[in-house]
Amino acid sequence: MGAAATRQVDASETCMKRVVIPELLDSDLGSPDEVRTSLADLRRINRWFGGMSTTRALVKRVVDRTGRTKLSLLEVAAGSGDIPLATAHQLRKTGVDLEITLLDRATSHLDGFRPSVAADALALPFRDESFDVISCALFAHHLEPLDLQIFITETLRVSRVAVLINDLRRSALHLALIYAGMPLFRSRLTRHDAIASVRRAYTPHEIRTILHSSGVHRVEFFRTYLCRMGILIWKDSMLRVQRSEQATN
Repeated sequence: MGAAATRQVDASETCMKRVVIPELLDSDLGSPDEVRTSLADLRRINRWFGGMSTTRALVKRVVDRTGRTKLSLLEVAAGSGDIPLATAHQLRKTGVDLEITLLDRATSHLDGFRPSVAADALALPFRDESFDVISCALFAHHLEPLDLQIFITETLRVSRVAVLINDLRRSALHLALIYAGMPLFRSRLTRHDAIASVRRAYTPHEIRTILHSSGVHRVEFFRTYLCRMGILIWKDSMLRVQRSEQATN
């Protein structure tokens, strides 16, 4: 589903005012056991409620548009990396090779995966165009609009092809579903953070406005499973190469 269809979704959804509530997992307020349990909760949420399928669809879109079957991917705010690793496993069956690197602010979240980097997502420690694709899941809503603009600028700098954003859509329906699903969450951190995440999530319209303010226009929006959205930001240099190749052919 592209941008035009997403505008129809915006009008039909009941949206709440965005409220920033600090998330406990971000604040290092849990014990090591609580953090591990909360990360396990997130893996189940991503597996059951569209987190993995959204990123897989976005990567598949890049593969289909570019014709490339080998891509390097940097996952920002990766946690234990369940989403990109599951995506790589699924796409490998179709002949697509994803070379994964994880980045997170906390080494403890990375669970020993290699290659991985502990660093600030707003100041990525990589040279320009170091990776084909930069991806993040359930991270954009943690950022305020100005920081989100900085993040988008940084990821476009480091990417060669595209930036993928997999995140929540804020709505009263989504919040109601979170309350109904509370028994699924084993960690007190998750029970708090699930509500906070929906309250501080963006709508597609808000993200589109932020992207436009950042000077970004080559964007595709997708409404995905339940209350997720996928955003694909194409790097302009890649599009120029595509147009040049088309003109040559």
